[in-house]
Amino acid sequence: MEEALRRAVAARRAETIGRAGALIRVPTLNPPGDRYREICELIAGWLEPMGFDCAFIRAEGTPGDGARHPRWNLLARREGTGAGPCVHFNGHVDVVEVGRGWTRDPFGGELVDGRIYGRGACDMKGGIAAAITAVAAFLAVRPDAPGAIEISATADEETGGYGGVAYLAERGVFARVDHVIIPEPLNKERICLGHRGVWWAELETLGRIAHGSMPFLGDCAIRHMGAVLAEMEESLYPALAARRTAMPVVPEPARASTLNVNSIHGGQAEPEPGFDGLPSPVVADSCRMMIDRRFLAEEELGAVKAEFRAAVERARARRPFDYRLRDVLEVRPSMTDRDGPVARALAEGIRAVLGREPDYVVSPGSYDQKHIDRIGRLRDCVAYGPGRLDLAHQPDEYVEVEDMLESALVMALALGRLLGPGDEVGGARRG
Repeated sequence: MEEALRRAVAARRAETIGRAGALIRVPTLNPPGDRYREICELIAGWLEPMGFDCAFIRAEGTPGDGARHPRWNLLARREGTGAGPCVHFNGHVDVVEVGRGWTRDPFGGELVDGRIYGRGACDMKGGIAAAITAVAAFLAVRPDAPGAIEISATADEETGGYGGVAYLAERGVFARVDHVIIPEPLNKERICLGHRGVWWAELETLGRIAHGSMPFLGDCAIRHMGAVLAEMEESLYPALAARRTAMPVVPEPARASTLNVNSIHGGQAEPEPGFDGLPSPVVADSCRMMIDRRFLAEEELGAVKAEFRAAVERARARRPFDYRLRDVLEVRPSMTDRDGPVARALAEGIRAVLGREPDYVVSPGSYDQKHIDRIGRLRDCVAYGPGRLDLAHQPDEYVEVEDMLESALVMALALGRLLGPGDEVGGARRG
């Protein structure tokens, strides 16, 4: 079957390029969550002719869902000719903001020298296109395969996944699934087993408003936040950098604990676009900072929170102020077994296609595996797909055509093993 799958994938080169470009040309920016229904309908149009039943599922009531930006998801399923396991491919359709520094149209989907450019090309519309090619090639060779194949195109992974995979998992979608492959861009020779933990929190320092010409009559919340930042630099960042995990996190610096300041907003609100007036002279009575703390399997979430609060209290001891600390997002670390069925099937595919042993890694950032594991209670889930991790969210993001085709062949071969007679690599493991 291997040679037949090689020919089937190679014959779909133009289709793969075309699908990746078409996906990129739908600007599914998140936030706010644009054009989710449109891209789901685009993908359904490719899957229905292959025999998939397609359902559009709106995640009503989830963060960001509303009349202007409904959180639509696609769930497609094709039943095989007999009893057998279900293999599920999941890809998120949302992309992050464009940002500055582009030299190409971020939503053009241009093909230049074997690379397809655009926001989401790498993360992860190239992966979705590759997974569809893998399935199409497999069905061309094995139209009578047993079991079932599912493909989901889901919302909001970039903002936590609550309007996408989490919503599906809460409704039992993964109860009927045995194996999951998420074609995130972790490099085609790598199998990603999981991710670090996440704690997002908002710290607000509080002051007292006064006239800007008499700041001594007020209490500047921005200066209080400066004291917190100084304490973070002095004590917290060095402590985090000294820690190391046994998890195979890539790149190497991400094996330490990390803390990023996502944003700081202090004083008067940002003016509306087009406003060209002057600000008023006031002392800031509020300053808000959003932090992104990535923690290791060896760390407890409660201790992570306590450590940050202790740093704030040290700053407060030097410069008295009031503050509020609000949890925004919590994700515990997750890592599946490298000897599980889906990892073993992909490993065999990598050996056959790339002629090398796979690297087993853990992602520095979380992705939708967390919901499949924690809510769906399905452990046999990994990330594998085309694209380089360090290109995600960058200007001039791209995916290599050859990477898409080679990873598609790896996934097609894995699909053959997972749906083979007697499920030759074994059954799924649930937590």
